[in-house]
Amino acid sequence: MERNRFTEEELALAKRVDLTAVASYLGYTVKRVGKYYTLKEMDSIRIYEKSHWFRWSRQYETGENGGSQIDFLRVFCGMDVKTAVFWLLDFTGYRRIPDMEKKMQRSYHERQLEKHQQTVSTEKKVSFLLPPESRDNKYLYSYLKHNRGIRTEVIDYFVNQGLLYESSPYHNLVFKGNDRKGVTRFASMRGVFDKGGKGFRCDVAGNDKNYGFNVVNEKSQELIVFEAAIDIMSYVDIFNDFDSNKLALGMLADLPLITFLKEHPQITFLRFCLDGDEPGRKAAKELVKKYNELGYEVEDAPPPEGYKDYNEWLVKSKGLEKQMVGQSHTKQHNW
Repeated sequence: MERNRFTEEELALAKRVDLTAVASYLGYTVKRVGKYYTLKEMDSIRIYEKSHWFRWSRQYETGENGGSQIDFLRVFCGMDVKTAVFWLLDFTGYRRIPDMEKKMQRSYHERQLEKHQQTVSTEKKVSFLLPPESRDNKYLYSYLKHNRGIRTEVIDYFVNQGLLYESSPYHNLVFKGNDRKGVTRFASMRGVFDKGGKGFRCDVAGNDKNYGFNVVNEKSQELIVFEAAIDIMSYVDIFNDFDSNKLALGMLADLPLITFLKEHPQITFLRFCLDGDEPGRKAAKELVKKYNELGYEVEDAPPPEGYKDYNEWLVKSKGLEKQMVGQSHTKQHNW
């Protein structure tokens, strides 16, 4: 099966990836100090020759205190070794797709679904453990208010519902995806120290990608579907909608949507609020068609033209453009 195993040559290529570039891409601030590099967010980290690292604060914790680029992704992103190797290969632009012509004949949605089904299979053997909570949510509130434009009332709602918290010791946002009984099956992390518009993002290892971050109201027959959790929060802020069911796919395949509809059979109406970029539009077109044919009332509701997603719409409508690093659209809408 494609990408099921990696060769010695591929492993060697993965270990040649610039570790400082990887750390920067994940949202860390890399600083050079003499002959080594460190990270502003974790100054106990030492990166040597851009290829291996050591963490002095945990020098006695075997397996957690250093190693290669693969170990960095394993410790800080919760990846297993195989996933880390393929992530690094993808980072370099390396591809091994022998059946490309056959794959291109399939729909964009089908390819996304297969990709995430393979990820689910890879992660089944990993224990699912939520990161520990911090003493308070200080960084969480500061980031969501000042960088994402979300008002305190909305943040309070998600925190008080037990759907969102700040982790310790790295102050990541943790978005929880629960099943119908309230058991957390999925969780994703999002860093608060953005660098050049690229923040740390990583799903918690061992999670079940058949679930996604969601808000449930059993009395509502409406479900609003997004790509990202922060877009859900932005939608609530824009429309003051605390009543409808909401779901973040965390991807462009509909595995979490399939599960949500099975667990909540009262849903009759779907509104897709996927991103306004090309991948989001392609996925929305296919999902609208699929679920319309399944008998649901369906609406495609992307953000207004000129905005990538609902959070960009919210931020720019509130005049916070300068805090959204790397965004270039200037068109404004009233809401």
